[in-house]
Parts: sequence; structure tokens; C-alpha cells
Amino acid sequence: MTWMIEERPWDDPDGVALRKAQRVELDARYGSDDHEPGGAPAASEIDVFLVATRDGEALGCGALRQLDDESAEVKRMYVAPASRGSGVATAILRALEAAAAGRGWATVRLETGTEQPEAIRFYQREGYREIPLYGKYVGSPISKCFERRVG
Repeated sequence: MTWMIEERPWDDPDGVALRKAQRVELDARYGSDDHEPGGAPAASEIDVFLVATRDGEALGCGALRQLDDESAEVKRMYVAPASRGSGVATAILRALEAAAAGRGWATVRLETGTEQPEAIRFYQREGYREIPLYGKYVGSPISKCFERRVG
């Protein structure tokens, strides 16, 4: 059976568990918990939150936060280690892009960290181009920003 991707509330238990696992992984990678310029997104800032599951097991998640009338930002894109390489990350990203386009947001942006080369390669492979740091990330020595037109 393949996975299912569905929109869920930000406080969905599977989503909370996935975001916690992401945090633990990033804390270990960066050697501290100070690796998110601008701080974590609040539930009130999240416009779309998707969770991918297979047979009741949460595989990954991703969210969108509206930046302005034309663009949104990917937040909390994460796939559990056991599901990496399966295509679920691409499926989540494409579902987020479709959700953005459906809301009239023609551009999807994102920030990822300099210590996340796999993420950087993933986004580049998926058609994202590197852009100057924007918003909360301006001046961050550990940030790389990307965008892709979706509408």
C-alpha cells in the first residue's frame, strides 16, 4: 500500500510527534537547540499542515505559512528516517505546492540550514533555486533560502 497525505490540524498527535523527532535530529546535527532564526512557527501562523501516513504510521509532514498575497513559506518539512528515499518527501512537497497554488500563492519559499546538505540537494533537485536570505533569515550565518514558482 502507498501512503496517504491529508491536511490535519497543527496540534494533530502524529504531527506533533514528527515535529518533535525533527527537533531532536536538528539539535543533534547543530550541536545545540539554537538553529532556528526567527523562532518556531506558532499554530496561528500555519495555513496548511499535511501529514503523510501508511497503514496508520506517520511518515512525514510539511506546512505552509503565508508570507504575502503572492507567496508562502514551507515550514516543518520532515520525513522519518525509515521513510527517506521512498518518494514521500517529494509527494508532501508537491501537495504543499498544490495547496499554495490553490490559494493563489504563486511562489513557494523556504529556509533550510547550512548543516542540512541532504535537504539542500533535495530542494535543488525538486526545482528550487537559491535566493538571498529573506525576512527573519537575513543575516543568519546558518541559513540558505530557496524558492520555486508554482502558479
